[in-house]
Amino acid sequence: MAQQLNYNHLRYFYTIASEGSIVKAAEVLHVSPQTISGQLTVFEDYLDVRLFDRKGKRLVLSETGKLVYSYAEDIFALGAELQQSINAYDTSQPFVFNVGVTDVIPKMLAVRILENSFKLEGPIKLVCREGDFDTLLSELALNRLDLILSDRPLTPGVPIRAYNHLLGECGLSFYSHASVAKELKKGFPESLHQYPFLICGERSNQKINLQSWFDQQQIHPAIAAEFDDSAMMKYFGQSGYGVFCTASIIEKHVSKQYGVSIVGRTDQVTERFYAISPERKVRHPGVKLLVEEAAKIFQA
Repeated sequence: MAQQLNYNHLRYFYTIASEGSIVKAAEVLHVSPQTISGQLTVFEDYLDVRLFDRKGKRLVLSETGKLVYSYAEDIFALGAELQQSINAYDTSQPFVFNVGVTDVIPKMLAVRILENSFKLEGPIKLVCREGDFDTLLSELALNRLDLILSDRPLTPGVPIRAYNHLLGECGLSFYSHASVAKELKKGFPESLHQYPFLICGERSNQKINLQSWFDQQQIHPAIAAEFDDSAMMKYFGQSGYGVFCTASIIEKHVSKQYGVSIVGRTDQVTERFYAISPERKVRHPGVKLLVEEAAKIFQA
């Protein structure tokens, strides 16, 4: 009788491939690098194949390794789906919905989308993780997340089996302290030329699109500050340190909460928002609900 595949070994291999190194895989799995290395050797001996090519300190999947990795993706995705299905039928346990939100997504927009989770039937436990795009993708690859909310799509060639679902898009709204808003409105957007401007950080897709639009308009604001944290940017704008902008879909909330006035709007620069999930055709009840409800928010 043939020896059965050891799924712990498969998990070690899958994590090494996903993380790109034995050291990082050891951190994720909370074991020593020596344990990971030893278990990989045992797995390769069992399969009688080489799963990785060693290139200096880097591990690169061999052709056989790529094949095994594709099967591992399917196996662990099915395992996660099985667990969710069991939880769905066990009404005594809350339905756990794990969502990652990239740190550049406007918090109010994330709240408006995620609060729809509580429309699901039965008890639910929403687990929301915030982080940068690459970190959350790693969590999705390890089946620790059901969904990622992002301002940019997964690009072709990324070695993760996941799919983009467009939630919607909108233009940008510009704000300033009420004391200067009236003057800035008059010649918008030319009035922004050489005026102090608060811009989002490198992690946001908005920055590249916004700077391209400024160049097209031959407008060169004086960049007073750059922020990864959009909430901090709004507080500086509230205090009068410069003009800032956000996705127009949260315009009313920003004006009310921060007491700033609208200087102008443009649809020439748009922001798109995506749900990224392991399913091409969404079947996960939580993901399906959020994608549908988000579409309604943008349509409204």
